[in-house]
Amino acid sequence: MATQTTTARQAAGQKAAATRKHNAAKQSATRTKASATQTTKAARSTARSARSTGKQATRTAERRADAATSGLEALARQAERAVLIPLGAALEARDAVLGTVRTYSDPRTARRELDRLELRGERAVRRNRRSLGHQIKETRRDVEGRTEALRSDADAAVDQIRRLV
Repeated sequence: MATQTTTARQAAGQKAAATRKHNAAKQSATRTKASATQTTKAARSTARSARSTGKQATRTAERRADAATSGLEALARQAERAVLIPLGAALEARDAVLGTVRTYSDPRTARRELDRLELRGERAVRRNRRSLGHQIKETRRDVEGRTEALRSDADAAVDQIRRLV
């Protein structure tokens, strides 16, 4: 191998150093670029997550507000019912009294109403008489059936005793 001169050796060393520097710079640039890309992606992801979290927070707040509103509406409705029910009952009672007064203030309508009530009473008495008659017949048949069964049992017992004696 041929010997190199000092200048050639220095030039080769400088060239090698320059190549190493260049390669190191290239590698550093690649790493920096990759890091920047990764940082950009992470930033985008973080921004996306922040938007999603913001939307979710908004929905949650809306739901809470709706729930609170619904609860208040239900409470208001119950309070309103507490006032309206007695009022309605009072109006019904007033209407019933007015209807009764109208019916019995005119002699013709009073007589007609009293006749209607009398017929209704008669029907109820007849219905109850029939029902009572049915119950009496049913009970009589039941008692007679039981009595007959006891009589036949007693007759059988007497016959057995006579045979034994």
